[in-house]
Amino acid sequence: MITLRDVVLRRGVKVLLDGATLTINPGEKVGLVGRNGAGKSSLFRLLDGTLHEDKGEFQVPAHWRMAQVAQDMPETDQSATRFVVEGDVTLLAAEREVAEAEASDDGERMAHAYMALNDAGAHDANARAQALILGLGFRLDELERPVNSFSGGWRMRLQLARALMCPSELLLLDEPTNHLDLDALVWLEAWLQRYPGTLLVISHDREFLDAVTQVTVHIEHAQLKRYGGNYSRFEDMRAEQMALQQAAFARQQDKIAHLQKFIDRFKAKASKAKQAQSRVKALERMERIAPVLAEADFTFEFAEPANLPNPMLVLQDVDFGYPGEDGAGPATIVRGVNRSVLAGQRIGILGANGQGKSTVVKTIARTLAPLAGTVTEGKGLNIGYFAQQELDVLSPRDNPLEHMIRLVKETTAQGRLSGQPTREQDLRSFLGTFNFTGDQVFQAVGSMSGGEKARLVLCMIVWQRPNLLLLDEPTNHLDLATREALSVALNEFEGTVMLVSHDRSLLRAVCDEFWLVSRGGIAPFDGDLDDYQRYLLDMAKQAREAQREQARAAEPPAPAPVVDRQAEAQRQKQRNEQLRPLKKELAQIEQRMAKLGDERAQLEAQLMQATQDPARLAEAGRRLKAVESELATVEARWLELSEAIEQAGA
Repeated sequence: MITLRDVVLRRGVKVLLDGATLTINPGEKVGLVGRNGAGKSSLFRLLDGTLHEDKGEFQVPAHWRMAQVAQDMPETDQSATRFVVEGDVTLLAAEREVAEAEASDDGERMAHAYMALNDAGAHDANARAQALILGLGFRLDELERPVNSFSGGWRMRLQLARALMCPSELLLLDEPTNHLDLDALVWLEAWLQRYPGTLLVISHDREFLDAVTQVTVHIEHAQLKRYGGNYSRFEDMRAEQMALQQAAFARQQDKIAHLQKFIDRFKAKASKAKQAQSRVKALERMERIAPVLAEADFTFEFAEPANLPNPMLVLQDVDFGYPGEDGAGPATIVRGVNRSVLAGQRIGILGANGQGKSTVVKTIARTLAPLAGTVTEGKGLNIGYFAQQELDVLSPRDNPLEHMIRLVKETTAQGRLSGQPTREQDLRSFLGTFNFTGDQVFQAVGSMSGGEKARLVLCMIVWQRPNLLLLDEPTNHLDLATREALSVALNEFEGTVMLVSHDRSLLRAVCDEFWLVSRGGIAPFDGDLDDYQRYLLDMAKQAREAQREQARAAEPPAPAPVVDRQAEAQRQKQRNEQLRPLKKELAQIEQRMAKLGDERAQLEAQLMQATQDPARLAEAGRRLKAVESELATVEARWLELSEAIEQAGA
């Protein structure tokens, strides 16, 4: 098990853990939660040995193998399959030993190396790696593509597949869902539910935590508190404990006030001095209950739209895609769409990876032009667009205040002032409502965290006072508290929402209808998110079956063997004659192994009885040693015979 006892952990001058104690049992699946900066990732660095405790005791079983997602972006010309296969460190070591054994020309070493390679699963390593890659959303034709040819988000998926490929007793996952679409997320949940080892996961996805964890560890005030249950259960238990603590604090404060009042009243009276002194000591002995310190949750709201055109926009025979490059024709992804978006609609856009969800949103947001057809916008349409890649709308060199000043100039030039504050001091105050205070308004965006960039984009959208919100994966870098604030704000928003997200909790809370982008078209999805998850699993199963059929069809037909039945019968008779003595000896050895195994169990039970005569115990110990020695010998012979029979049969 993993144990921390009175652990102190510092990063620079900041104390992240102060006397923290925790036990995690083998096989438990644990969600690690807490505010950004509380020390979740630093605790992972303690577990993987990157950091060391400053005080206290910390232990992870020495024999446990650990796997985690590397945070560096892979730069290699290896194929995707080979890159993931090399995540299996046991297999990699076995491959190196085979190469060294062959170079040494040592027959015995080569035999052991080949056995180790087989035990490491070399025969199906490629198949296992490719199952992981396909499960995380890659296509069949991408399995042999060089890693360097993929974008950053896809390379991080390969890092995740590489970590899952590694045999491990302990798996550490820090925000594994950030680069995943909903279909890949559903697959990952199913994989982690089957994982037999101990899992620790940091995630801001409530439903993901509920699906894969049974224990929650909360980091708060430099302490670790363990809760039995998933994230929803943790929230319920923590709310109950906070209510109880607040009630106990209030009762204690009443008692303290009563004692202090008695002391103040009678401490000067000789007749009451003894009683007053007794109450002073009672106050000193009292273990003070801390008040519940309500953490300042981040909240915001969208201003009421200036107008609500209806319909917001109309799509007539629209083709979505990308213009051609280097003389190539345009790449059409979704075609022939006829849909209307009405005032007040709250649409969740669903679809498997690569089907064109982001392309549709970018086109409606005017970032891409439609390849065909007409997009008719309602009069006064004002779009607030949250891009999946925040830097699509942010400049890394500029600071938040410069972004807001530029936004004011752009909206003024376009004649669509939002009615929001425009003076520099007012803009600074407005940024402050999104937790950009003091010198933070002058910090370059390129040096900000993902969560800070996301908050700045939200701030700019709110200032514009939109009536149509286009949100493409807005929660990728938001913590749970900010996701909750976004959910509340969207529910109170009076305009129209079109949302692409793998955060099912947000989709459930905000959307009341869904569009499915699939097979080059868009259609209403008749069902809820649970129905959609079942649809994704069915589609993945069909895709795997189609890929297997395709692979079988691509194989050249094997030539029909020409069989000499008489010669084959003669060879079979010879093999049977060769195998007969081997099989007879193997049966005898198996009988002997069974007897020795029974005797060993009896001797071990005898040695557990410490009340017996010491001489008999010593004799049992000597006999047990002899039995184990003979058992090792016959097991080695059994292995030799088994291999000989297998080779003769082949």
